[in-house]
Amino acid sequence: MKRISSRWTFFNKRVFPVIWYGLIAIFILTSGLLNGKDGGEFKVMFLVMPILMAGFGYFLMKRLVFDLVDEAWDAGDYLILKNKGIEETVRLDNIMNVSSTMLVNPPRVTLTLRTPGRLGKEITFSPPPSMNPFKKSPIVEELIQRVDAARNR
Repeated sequence: MKRISSRWTFFNKRVFPVIWYGLIAIFILTSGLLNGKDGGEFKVMFLVMPILMAGFGYFLMKRLVFDLVDEAWDAGDYLILKNKGIEETVRLDNIMNVSSTMLVNPPRVTLTLRTPGRLGKEITFSPPPSMNPFKKSPIVEELIQRVDAARNR
């Protein structure tokens, strides 16, 4: 078996959100302490911007990161996909479409299935990062060709 998902997925899904919201919390706490230090009233703008940043961060992470599966493995005629303790085997001939996005961080590959499984009708994973962001991943190109060949059998 060959891993076709990025090793950075764990960091992007689990560690980065903690860092993001931790820094926002630290900013709110320190700005609150510094504002109240001179005995003046608390300025609301020191709360508005961090709340907007938290909302914007959640929206971006929900759309780009939280739906990624934890691991994707290529096992020849099928893929093994793991997410939150659920492991699913997807045969290549059950994949209707393979689409990839460029110039997003993290890069994304979405598999649309003919028959939905436990992970849903669309399964998204992040391929290993490439040195050239304008070039499609060779893993994705090969997967597209193999899915097409399996469909035509």
